[in-house]
Amino acid sequence: MFDRRFLRTKLGQAALASVATMAAFVALSSQIQATPAFAADTPVNTVILA
Repeated sequence: MFDRRFLRTKLGQAALASVATMAAFVALSSQIQATPAFAADTPVNTVILA
């Protein structure tokens, strides 16, 4: 798979940076609290015109 010769190449360094970025993204996105949509929190007032 990956060996030291591959990691010394530009492609290997790009692959290593990509894997590190994805790991950081997963670590940071797991700390974000999901909130409900803003539109779902506000009551909707409707007026019926006859």
